[in-house]
Amino acid sequence: MARVLKRILLVEDDADIRMIAAMALETVGGLEVVACESGSDAIERAPGVAADFILLDVMMPGLDGPATLARLRAIRETAATPVAFMTAKVQPHEIEALERLGAIAVITKPFDPMTLADQVRALWQRAGK
Repeated sequence: MARVLKRILLVEDDADIRMIAAMALETVGGLEVVACESGSDAIERAPGVAADFILLDVMMPGLDGPATLARLRAIRETAATPVAFMTAKVQPHEIEALERLGAIAVITKPFDPMTLADQVRALWQRAGK
């Protein structure tokens, strides 16, 4: 039996985007969101979160998205958790580079708050979880 998508780890340094994404996933999507404001915050909290899916901003001060993903992959509890990057940089070569790092997809910013949860669910299903 397939598991149900319940909990998202959202890593976004911009407070407004973090709030909009969390509200979209919780209110519209009925999902539980654990929001982190930095890559280091995510690394610290991720092992105890038991997230089903990780939404990860690409450009953040300190640990950027790719560096955060590499660190998450080294943590037993998040090593196999599906990750989608969120970014405004959506040139095909940039998307390909992010997917080569292990992301299952790239969600473009600005995203539509009304469809974000559906996008994440579709990616979750595509990941075979």
